[in-house]
Amino acid sequence: MTEIEGMPARALATEVRAGRLPARDVVDAHLRRIEASNPRLNALTVIFADRARALADAVDRAVAGGEDPGPLAGVPFSVKESIDLTWSATTQGWRGLADAVPAADATVVRRMREAGAIPIGRGNMPDFGMRWDTDNDLFGRTLNPFAADRSVYGSSGGDAVAVATGMAALALGNDFGGSIRLPTSAVGIAGLRPSAGRVPRAAVRDVPVALTLQHFSVNGPLARTVDDLALALSVLEGVDASDPVSVAVRAMDAAPRRVGVVRDPLGWGVDDDIRNGVDRAAAALATAGWEVVEVEPPLLEEAAILWRRLACTDMLLTLGPGRLPEPLGRSATAFLRDSTAAARPFETAAEYASAWARRAVIAAAWRRLQTDVPVILGPVSTRRTPEPDFDLGGEDAADAAWRDLRLVVAVNFLGLPAVAVPAGTDRGGLPVGVQLIGPLHGDELALVAAGAVEAGV
Repeated sequence: MTEIEGMPARALATEVRAGRLPARDVVDAHLRRIEASNPRLNALTVIFADRARALADAVDRAVAGGEDPGPLAGVPFSVKESIDLTWSATTQGWRGLADAVPAADATVVRRMREAGAIPIGRGNMPDFGMRWDTDNDLFGRTLNPFAADRSVYGSSGGDAVAVATGMAALALGNDFGGSIRLPTSAVGIAGLRPSAGRVPRAAVRDVPVALTLQHFSVNGPLARTVDDLALALSVLEGVDASDPVSVAVRAMDAAPRRVGVVRDPLGWGVDDDIRNGVDRAAAALATAGWEVVEVEPPLLEEAAILWRRLACTDMLLTLGPGRLPEPLGRSATAFLRDSTAAARPFETAAEYASAWARRAVIAAAWRRLQTDVPVILGPVSTRRTPEPDFDLGGEDAADAAWRDLRLVVAVNFLGLPAVAVPAGTDRGGLPVGVQLIGPLHGDELALVAAGAVEAGV
C-alpha cells in the first residue's frame, strides 16, 4: 500500500479537513488499490468510482470555502451487501435480491455520509449472512489476502478484506454470530461488535423482525486501528426512530481496570497459537496497568447452545424450504440443512419461550461477574484460520465450527460489546485475533482495553 491508503481514517480526515490532502487524492488512491487487488480477492461486489470522486470533489470545495465537512471528511468506506445504500441493490448475497435497490440509505450509512465519509464499494457476504465463510452464488468467493487456501471467515468477509488491503479505510458490517470479529481476526485488523441497541440496525417498517435479529444482530465498524473504531462509533451511535431497539447511552461510570482471561473456554480445546495470542494480549494489558485475573465465564455452555438453537429455529422459520420465492445458494442451502440438523431447533412455543426466559438468568450471572471484572479477554476462534468451506460437510463440520466459536456466539446471545484486535501471528504467519468483551454498554471500556493490546503486542 502507498502512504495514503495505509493511513488510519482519523489521520486521513484530519489532513483533508486541514486542506493538506485533497479528498479527491484520497479516493483516487483507494480506487487504484481496488483496481489492483479486487479482481483477485473479490472483496467488493460493486465499485462506486464516479460517485465517490464526485463526493470527494464536494468535500474539497467545502474545505476550500472554509466549511468543516465533518469528522470523517474524505474517508472512503465500504458498505456490506446487507446494509441499505441507495446506490445499489441490498442483495444480502442472494440472487433473489439482485435487483432490490432500497428507497433510502440505512441510518448508519446516512450518519457516515453526514460525517463526510464517502462510500466506495459494497462488501461481499454469504447468503443472508448465514455462514461463517464468505461465498455465494451471486458474487462468488472472497479470498484471504494472506493465504488463498485459508478462509476469510464471514459474514462481513468482503469488508474486512477491503479494509485490510487498503481498498477502504473503514467499513460497515454487522455481527449476528461473529460476523465482524471473525473476518477481522483473519486478516489482522480491528472490529467492533457494539452493545445491542448502541448502533441502529435496519429500519423496521411493515415486515416482522425475528427475535434473534432484534437481540443478537448489530451493525458495527471495521477499521485498521482501534482508535478508528472509537471514531466510527461516535458517528454511528444513538437513537434511530426507525429502529425500536436503538438506545441512547450515557457513558459508564468509572470501572476497575481489571480483565479476566479465558484461554480455553469450557476446556474444550484451543490451538497453541491461539493460546499464545491470548497470552500476548494479557501481557500487554498487564504492562499497561490492568490487573489480569483468570476467569471462567458463567453458564457459557448454555449461552452458546441457546444462541445456536434459537438462531437455527428462526432461520428455519424465515429462510427454510418454501419460505423464499427462490432457493438459497448452494452453499447456504447446505449450511442451513447441516446446522439446523445438528442444533435441534425448538419445536414448540413453550420450548422457545423457555429459552428466552433463561437468557435473563445467564445475563444476570455475567453482569455480576463484570461488575467485579469488567472486561473479559479470550480467543475469537479457538482454532487457527481454517480452510474455505470449513463450516460445510455435514453435521460434524457444523458442530465443530460452532464449538470453535463458543465464546463468540455467547457474546451475541447476551448482546455484549466486543472488540476484535490483532495479537500476533500463528506458526504459518497468519494473523491471530483476540476479543475484549465489555459489560453491556461498556463499549468504550472494551475499546480502551483493545487499544492497550494493540499498542503492546
